[in-house]
Amino acid sequence: DGLLLDTERLYTVAQQQILDRFNIKFTWEVKSKMMGRKALDAVNIMIDIYKLQNHITAEEFLKERESILDRLFPACELLPGVEKLILHLHEQQVPIAVATSSLIRNFRLKTETKHKELFQLFAHVITGDQVQNSKPYPDIFQIAAKQFDEQIDPQTVLVFEDAPLGVEAALAANMNVVLVSESVKLGTVKCHQHLSSMENFRPELWG
Repeated sequence: DGLLLDTERLYTVAQQQILDRFNIKFTWEVKSKMMGRKALDAVNIMIDIYKLQNHITAEEFLKERESILDRLFPACELLPGVEKLILHLHEQQVPIAVATSSLIRNFRLKTETKHKELFQLFAHVITGDQVQNSKPYPDIFQIAAKQFDEQIDPQTVLVFEDAPLGVEAALAANMNVVLVSESVKLGTVKCHQHLSSMENFRPELWG
């Protein structure tokens, strides 16, 4: 979400549609606190910030958001530079995997209609339902690394992230991390490289 697929915009659309009832503007500041977390944890944070406890439960919010996103996800597009990089890494036999906080049902909605063949190039996919501790804990990246056939030294792993919490998780896993985000202000998040778009990534700089 937000790294490979243009879905973060869809989450914002769905969230705002619900929040309109309460005359609340969904801001980047709140969104950045939610990104990378499991869905229920993220919505609980939002409800706490906007003090909506007496108006809607996290479970009710999620159910309503899910029905909106179910209509939007199948049409989502790849972000610029993503297809080129995935094909390049696959051709160069660089092992690649997906580690996403999304639930498996949502991952399938986003990928199986338009992008099934491309996502089959990944060795495996780890989703939010497979980990106990979500980002900023390092669990999802550690599990993804362990799923490869060979033993992986974490310091030889390169993680791509679009969320500050995900960057924290990658660093906690002792891995290298490239933050790909236009929304995060340059220099505000500790990472090994910060790019505005995947189009700007140069594989040769990372060997």
